[in-house]
Amino acid sequence: MSPLPENTLIGMCNPLLDIQTTVEKAFLDKWGLKENDAILCDDKHNDMFTELTRDFKVEYIPGGAAQNSLRVAQWILNAPNRTVFFGAVGKDQYGDLLASKAKEAGVNVHYQINETVKTGTCAALINGTHRSLCAHLAAANTFTQDHLQKEENQKIIEQAKYFYVTGFFITVCPPAILQLASHSAEFNKTFTLNLSAPFISQFFFDKLSEIIPLVDVLFGNEDEAAAFAKANGWETTCVKEIALKAAALPKKSTKPRLVVFTQGPEPVIVVEGDKVTEFPVTRLPKEEIVDTNGAGDAFVGGFLSQFIQGKGVEASVTCGSYAAQEIIKKHGCTVPSVCKYH
Repeated sequence: MSPLPENTLIGMCNPLLDIQTTVEKAFLDKWGLKENDAILCDDKHNDMFTELTRDFKVEYIPGGAAQNSLRVAQWILNAPNRTVFFGAVGKDQYGDLLASKAKEAGVNVHYQINETVKTGTCAALINGTHRSLCAHLAAANTFTQDHLQKEENQKIIEQAKYFYVTGFFITVCPPAILQLASHSAEFNKTFTLNLSAPFISQFFFDKLSEIIPLVDVLFGNEDEAAAFAKANGWETTCVKEIALKAAALPKKSTKPRLVVFTQGPEPVIVVEGDKVTEFPVTRLPKEEIVDTNGAGDAFVGGFLSQFIQGKGVEASVTCGSYAAQEIIKKHGCTVPSVCKYH
């Protein structure tokens, strides 16, 4: 069992129920979707969800990026309630299912319940080893900052030492992100942020830029790093250079910023201050790879499970890579029944 106190790590993001199925490339083309991409759906995708549930054999899997990461962290920590999750769901069976699955995984969920809007869903479309995500935020998009002001949630925020928020949540409630980030800076805690998807840097850069000075640990992959660089006006596509520039961006606290960029099977790039380190990734045989899209969430979950125990960057990256490799052997962000990481 982990010696960590309960409620050590708070995660905040959009809790979504994944509607997962296998499709042909033609289906993605029909709805203007790309392989290995994540977007927010618009009105033109409403009929797509109807078609999926009507014409395909679908599986319902609890999802949402930060919630996935917390479930993975709990799997490795093997001690319930070390992590807490904030996000909004509807008062419906999907919301109940999300809560029960998260609690079963050991995550202490404190959802904001919307009684008039349905729980958010995400079409998780598998095409070979590729996965395209199209999220309909629904209730997740209605989260309000006053949920954090509740007495029970204020106590949890005071207890927490680490915070993890995804870039996806920037589209929902930036004031809530700034509240947690500012609290973290004021009390010398650790605030971590994931760039999450290229569209966050492309279309929400102003909001992202307000948060970056409060970020102690920045996560992303090579595509997200490239979009972040372009939004900043940096004329480079080199992941190492982007990581160095991201680490050097203005910061409100004196704690050096840590930047962690994954690159699929290529080495993980880590920058601490002005020091670049590459951590090789063990390549899995192609036949063992089932679904790569949950790898990013799993990596963060594994990384944070060690980082919040003070085990250092190398141990955190090693565990992150282990978690990612276990998750890509399955569809969706689902963990094996037993964690073999020691």
